[in-house]
Amino acid sequence: MATIELEAASVAAPGADGDTVILEPTTLRLTEQRIGLIGANGSGKSTLVRLVNGLVTPTSGRVLVDGLDVARDGAAVRRRVGFCFTDPAAQLVMPTCVEDVELSLRRSVRDAGERHRQALAVLDRFGLGAQATLSVHSLSGGQRQLLALAGVLATDPSILVADEPTTLLDLANTRRVTETLFTLPQQLVVVTHDLDLARRCDRVLVVEDARVRFDGPAEAAVADYLSTVPL
Repeated sequence: MATIELEAASVAAPGADGDTVILEPTTLRLTEQRIGLIGANGSGKSTLVRLVNGLVTPTSGRVLVDGLDVARDGAAVRRRVGFCFTDPAAQLVMPTCVEDVELSLRRSVRDAGERHRQALAVLDRFGLGAQATLSVHSLSGGQRQLLALAGVLATDPSILVADEPTTLLDLANTRRVTETLFTLPQQLVVVTHDLDLARRCDRVLVVEDARVRFDGPAEAAVADYLSTVPL
């Protein structure tokens, strides 16, 4: 497994009345295969995971992935860390499914014919082979999320960060995407409001008011979170 380390990493945003703390100084060492983050909207979960691949830069402290400093070695870190957004529309930019996966492969596979072949193979792996030439806009919500995952994973990162990947999906597609996530060989860091999904993780962080309030086994973390949710 990869090793993700936060060393007193904090995030603040400047404002007219002074800095707003988005994430308090946080020190973590994450090595588990499946890591979940749960907590209320606005608690700091997404900010924390975006530190892992440099989408957010720490205001103080540092973040390391396998010893690489995210701030100094951003390109090398992004080759190791794939990021999947809540809304696949944020990352599906090409007209057809196969073209979108080909875009992900453009730097690692120079030959256009080989890039096309590999893109088709990736789509087959995610059950989207029959949709290869279809418009990305013709896909169902679940298919779009699977396509977004396919594009991220086409380059074989060692870590996948997924920020609320099932929030916009119905029950059937939630199950389909969840099963896909939990059968991946990659280390998974997932932000979720789905407590059943969180329970399948090896370790779960409960984030509240810009800090990690609880860090431990999944069932204990879910119980801790539920104890603070008003009825």
